[in-house]
Amino acid sequence: MRSEQVFALIDCNSFYASCERVFRPDLAKTPIVVLSNNDGCVIARSYDAKPFVKMGDPYFKVRDKLRQHGVKAFSSNYALYGDMSERVMSIIESMVPEVEVYSIDECFADLTGIREDLTGLGRTIRSRIYLYTGLPVGVGIAATKTLAKLANHTAKRLLAHTGGVVDICDPFKRDWVLRNTQVSEVWGIGRRMTGHLAEMGIRTAMDLANADARTLREKFSVVVEKTARELNGVPCLELDETEPDKQEICSSRMFGMRLSELAPIEQAVATYVARAAEKLRAQGSMCKRMRVSIRTGMHSVGEPHHAQGALVELPYPTNDTLLLTRLATEAVGLVFREGYRYSKAEVLLMDLRKAGEFSGDLFAPAQPVECDRLMQVVDTINRRWGRGTVRAASVPASPDWAMRRDMISQAYTTRVDQLWTIRG
Repeated sequence: MRSEQVFALIDCNSFYASCERVFRPDLAKTPIVVLSNNDGCVIARSYDAKPFVKMGDPYFKVRDKLRQHGVKAFSSNYALYGDMSERVMSIIESMVPEVEVYSIDECFADLTGIREDLTGLGRTIRSRIYLYTGLPVGVGIAATKTLAKLANHTAKRLLAHTGGVVDICDPFKRDWVLRNTQVSEVWGIGRRMTGHLAEMGIRTAMDLANADARTLREKFSVVVEKTARELNGVPCLELDETEPDKQEICSSRMFGMRLSELAPIEQAVATYVARAAEKLRAQGSMCKRMRVSIRTGMHSVGEPHHAQGALVELPYPTNDTLLLTRLATEAVGLVFREGYRYSKAEVLLMDLRKAGEFSGDLFAPAQPVECDRLMQVVDTINRRWGRGTVRAASVPASPDWAMRRDMISQAYTTRVDQLWTIRG
């Protein structure tokens, strides 16, 4: 039995674009891009779309070019992506001892002590995910999390030769990957750091691994030192199974159009409050302060600009959507000004703690038990029947100001009326 630590990084390939392709087999060979909120910028690309567009390119500037090259654009469908992510993570969790979900499309797995061939296990994980979800993944296996990241990068970069799985626990294979990987591809080494390292003659991952760790710490930071040690096979980053509770929860969106009246802005704020409060209850927390802010398009030429927020001290620690909504909409009325065209609102929940962690005096008010029960019922119904099934009266079902998503695909997995249909 292996006693040394072994990590795997399982990462979905071009996740957003791949999710769109699962239910559109006709797009299997069509380049795909996915756009940000309000169809603003390109935030995801399939591999075959990368030659035609850069990440972050404004869609209105590249629209004609994409059409010319047959690239299909989609609005962000976060409900679909989130649901597909949960399916992938559930499959992985059923196959390995421990998992740390790192992002919506990737996770680390602890393979320490597993007796079977790890490359074979990686191929089994990869094939099962594809069979059950239709999503392609890459698997990198190594003695540290940083090396697992590099192995995963190599698995996808050399897909035709690796079959999507690379195990570099063997020092010979590890060194080959280090020699043939630019330092800019190392996890945690950004563009600016790449430039600093180049000045020291460090251009490959192997160069960084061979650099003096103490010098790296003194010249840069302990993070760079740990990265170098991890490249040498010394684990410095443990698997974090539980995600720490958020210290602040923010909910904000750009409006689908400029708003110059108070009523629709209040509706938008009520909608954002509902989402933030849902996240608050999901981690079992309450908040004591809330900041509500609105702003115009700060780069709009020829229009007056205005941005202002209001800090709300809550009467008691709460996660009650109704109370938060009432106070938030009152705060919007205080900062709203006639004559401006607002483009965005934000709700920030602050001073978050667990229910028993707030220490008030004996006579301090507390959230009524009835509110706790009501919120539990609301969350249960919305989890079962879909977000927004039960909502505050001030939250409209289909508002005119909603985020613009003109090219959004169906909610294939989360709405009964949009299930995938096959016609003979």
